Amino acid sequence: MIGYLQGTLKNLEATSAIILTNGVGYEVRISLQTYYKLEGQREASLEIYTHVREDALALYGFASSQEKFAFEKLISISGIGPTLAQKILSGIEASDLAEAIANNDTRKLSSIPGVGKKTSERICLELRDKLVFPPAERTEAAAPSRLSVDDDVHSALVNLGYRPRDAEGAIESARKQLGSDAEFSALLKASLRQLTKS
Repeated sequence: MIGYLQGTLKNLEATSAIILTNGVGYEVRISLQTYYKLEGQREASLEIYTHVREDALALYGFASSQEKFAFEKLISISGIGPTLAQKILSGIEASDLAEAIANNDTRKLSSIPGVGKKTSERICLELRDKLVFPPAERTEAAAPSRLSVDDDVHSALVNLGYRPRDAEGAIESARKQLGSDAEFSALLKASLRQLTKS
């Protein structure tokens, strides 16, 4: 099993990355939280979860051990597979997820696409004492040059399961808040905040 990958970041998208190690390119599925940390980097180091099924083998990558830990706890819940767990971690940071669970904030969790009321209740119930982190420092990733940031953010939000019209409205609100010079990461974070407002 692959547990860790380090190498050249050959390709980076909002939901996946290709890491080149010893001539082999590994396609790794990532959340937006990991994307933010890899953005603008040439080298990548990721904690890896190897998901094996009869018909497929998929690698899930995490920029922090916190996120990997949260992912493993989420997929331990019946009905939550790796794809949904990754979507959840795209919509909320691992430390914020732990806080929401501790506070039984099902409303916050239900605002993430793919997470209904019953799923959010189950997450809070099953992970209440299992997902606990010490306070963590948050760092902002450097942003690359951009072509059409709004389109890229819109595409990322739609890929996460938000409706196109809702994504447009959130981006518009985020732009008013941040101004016309905001780069991808800041605009995406602000748009997600708009969409997940209680």
